[in-house]
Amino acid sequence: MSSEVLSITGLTKSYGSKEVLKGIDLKVDRGEIIGYIGPNGAGKSTTVKLMLGLEEGYSGKIEIFGEDIAKQGESYKRRIGYIPETSEMYDSLTAQEYLTFVAELYGMDYDDADRKAKQLFDVFGLAEVYQSRISSFSKGMRQKTLIVSSFLHNPDLLFLDEPLTGLDANSVMVFKEILAMFAGEGKTIFYSSHIMDVVEKISNRIVLLHGGHIVANGSFEELKSQSQEGSLENIFNQMTGFHEHQDRASEFVSIVKEG
Repeated sequence: MSSEVLSITGLTKSYGSKEVLKGIDLKVDRGEIIGYIGPNGAGKSTTVKLMLGLEEGYSGKIEIFGEDIAKQGESYKRRIGYIPETSEMYDSLTAQEYLTFVAELYGMDYDDADRKAKQLFDVFGLAEVYQSRISSFSKGMRQKTLIVSSFLHNPDLLFLDEPLTGLDANSVMVFKEILAMFAGEGKTIFYSSHIMDVVEKISNRIVLLHGGHIVANGSFEELKSQSQEGSLENIFNQMTGFHEHQDRASEFVSIVKEG
């Protein structure tokens, strides 16, 4: 049986006359944690939305679990979890109502979903607000709710877009351990973030998207040996041609200090 969970071949996508993806080729195996990085506008979110079936009108082929998603309908989505960078949640619902609703969309039984969601909320120290409205939640609490909703149905493939937003330091440590454990059990994780030190630490493989192309694809050690740069942030800046951070920072500081 093939260990390949995801295969992208010749993927292109345009919005009007603007070509965002210009021929993406990528293969991902079971149990990998892929750090998917790139500057704003590089096409990261577009790639993820195409794989999730949230965007259409592309050229090329996307295969998930060995099947072309253009031909297999909605069934593959039951095996996928997703944390979007910005999520519109149903604020008027309680966490219990929201999580059981999402779980039932994935085909879970209500009672099983309710039991698991409550236990997962407890792990994050949120048991006392399980029946509170989401409108009363802080940013961190909302993010933990999203994390629970994406894992609740035990998916085989997870797409995580800035999943640490708003989390406190202890929760970040717990979440990083969760990802490592799930990867060890054969779950595949597609992790997109601008927080380079986290991507550097958790990823088996780092894929750098720039100008609609993949410009780097390898482990952190491999990328470091190719570029002679110390950190992933430095490698990122070198490969995307961004060397102005110190000049811009100096300019910002000098303007603030004026008068």
